[in-house]
Amino acid sequence: MRKRIVFAVSLLLAFTALASSQDKGKRPSPPAQAQCKFSDGKTLTINYSSPRAKGRKIFAGLVPYGQVWRTGANEATTFVSEANLNVGGKDVPAGSYTIFTIPNADKWTLIINKKTGEWGIPYKYEGDELARVDMRVSPAPSAIENFTIALDSMGGSCTLSMSWENTQASVEISEKK
Repeated sequence: MRKRIVFAVSLLLAFTALASSQDKGKRPSPPAQAQCKFSDGKTLTINYSSPRAKGRKIFAGLVPYGQVWRTGANEATTFVSEANLNVGGKDVPAGSYTIFTIPNADKWTLIINKKTGEWGIPYKYEGDELARVDMRVSPAPSAIENFTIALDSMGGSCTLSMSWENTQASVEISEKK
């Protein structure tokens, strides 16, 4: 009898593990990546999940103004740099971080947090924050269905842009020598 119970529990655990290891590419908000390569070959990589608008009101709707947003979907968005950085005037040492944002109509705040491996919400990591950085906001040139993070490189710096619905937020990032 004991062997049957152990077998049943083992089988249940195996099925649970299999179900939780689903292909992330088949999620409604699939994984995406942005990367910036600096002139010395060091990189900044951002991994995130890209939700779709699907006709919904995004900012001041699905994503409320003035509240911390996980900046994507699913697991929290990662920010991994091989280089020491200056992000919007704040020093960020090389390392692995999680990023969040606080969207508003006229200004966003980028939060760089030392806590990693989180799901994304609820946000309870104020004590682990490395920096809060202001981001410029502008209207997107056209409607954007997929939430997108881009890193446009220019030698020793790059522009981090986040775009979705009708909004684009950006901040300058440079390698600190």
